[in-house]
Amino acid sequence: MTDSTESPDLQRRSGLTRLKEGTYGGFFAACAVITLLTTVAIIATLLSDAVMFFAEVPIREFLTSTSWSPNPRGGGQTFGIVALVIGTLTVTITAAFVALPVGTLTAIYLSEYATSNARSILKPLLEILAGIPTVVYGYFALVYVTPALKATMFPEMSTFNALSASLMVGIMTIPMVSSISEDAMSAVPDDLRQAGYGLGATKFEVSTGIVVPASISGIASSYILAVSRAIGETMIVVVAMGAQAQMPAVREGLLGVPYINPADTLLDSGMTITVAMVQIAGGDLTGGTIPYDAMFALGLTLFVVTLVMNVLSDIIAERYREEY
Repeated sequence: MTDSTESPDLQRRSGLTRLKEGTYGGFFAACAVITLLTTVAIIATLLSDAVMFFAEVPIREFLTSTSWSPNPRGGGQTFGIVALVIGTLTVTITAAFVALPVGTLTAIYLSEYATSNARSILKPLLEILAGIPTVVYGYFALVYVTPALKATMFPEMSTFNALSASLMVGIMTIPMVSSISEDAMSAVPDDLRQAGYGLGATKFEVSTGIVVPASISGIASSYILAVSRAIGETMIVVVAMGAQAQMPAVREGLLGVPYINPADTLLDSGMTITVAMVQIAGGDLTGGTIPYDAMFALGLTLFVVTLVMNVLSDIIAERYREEY
């Protein structure tokens, strides 16, 4: 009699559980669909206006011209992306020279050398560094870093320059490299470390010869994600680098071979792709004009670059992932 009394109650509870699980699953699926639709809408918006731009400006001119002047005060409009690409690469590569080694070494320290107390202090500090608004980094570069560099190392440096902006972008992306790399290193089984110690290896040899190679997929992914973040940075370069699209001077080297001095690019002002988009958006433009459509062409270019970087990150992570 007890079983007959409890059986409907159990069935009712089972039905409610299935209803709740179905509701949860539907909610999660709706969130996934919203994310997918948002991505599709962004791509469609970029493509629609970019196609209108390339109908007016040949894609070959866009990719090969060295002059960018969407709103000239005199003369014709020019939409060459080469100068913007050089500015973007200058900031990205210089920032990578700062963020990648410092972030990796920080991750090794946190994973292999730091005590639990030190780790509990340093990791929140890194998270605070990642949470600082980028406009603060930009003004710090403009007000403090640039004057310090001009007073000590580069007196010919411009007030707005790529070097200060690149250093701040590199510092901004250090937490991304260190956090992801440290997670990858912490996932390496301790058995591998103990095997190295058993063979007489030092902590440094275990860290660099066992832990780092075993977590190389996660480290490489952090590198690519950090570079993608640096490519899309806007506020730091707007404030510290300026907004003047210009080609670096080509000098004549030995045997008449032309070359570009990196100092000419780093110590002078410039413009990245994101800054060009901000400049267009802040201008007095209306929809349907060529400069307005150029903003979407630049956005599409950035979207393609970051998409390729993210896909490459997934390929590397899958290719070199270690199964333990």
